[in-house]
Amino acid sequence: MTAIEQTEAARPRGTRLPRRARRNQLLGAAQEVFVAQGYHSAAMDDIAERAGVSKPVLYQHFPGKLELYLALLDQHCEALLQAVRTALASTTDNKLRVEATMDAYFAYVEDEGGAFRLVFESDLTNEPAVRERVDRVSLQCAEAISDVIAEDTNLSKDESMLLAVGLGGVSQVVARYWLSSESAIPRDKAVALLTSLAWRGIAGFPLHPTDGQSVTDGD
Repeated sequence: MTAIEQTEAARPRGTRLPRRARRNQLLGAAQEVFVAQGYHSAAMDDIAERAGVSKPVLYQHFPGKLELYLALLDQHCEALLQAVRTALASTTDNKLRVEATMDAYFAYVEDEGGAFRLVFESDLTNEPAVRERVDRVSLQCAEAISDVIAEDTNLSKDESMLLAVGLGGVSQVVARYWLSSESAIPRDKAVALLTSLAWRGIAGFPLHPTDGQSVTDGD
């Protein structure tokens, strides 16, 4: 269940919820407000109203707007990281790994809740705590990709990381462009095109001499 669905399920006023359920409800309401209005225009009053609770209830869980935003950001950064790790672990076929990882970014930006805007298009990027989280999840995703590249190729750790940063960066930038441009290209076709571009580059690097298959396996 997404944060938005949790909010809808727990919307009625006067309902007493367990602390975790209430927290999830508040996070869902906050996501709706932050995505629609941006951090600076959003008010705790708006979030409380959206959640169907009083401001004191909201402040019992989150002492301020920044703390609420950071909790939501943590949730969605972790979701992106897990999506990338799951994609990488979904197959041992290297070309399919590239495709699955690209698709993880597209699926993330396509989610109807608009959570990717909190991570990649925040109007609070000058806030150190926000910048640190965004940079950290980008680095963690790149590290996950880099581990696979380094494991399969003759490239050094630094070389693998450089390629991984490039692959991750291209994936999220192109996925965001695809969504914002309201492209007529279906998601699966867009992912296939980007995979073809990336694979033509990454497939040129040789596997470790001890490996029994070519990096181009999956062509």
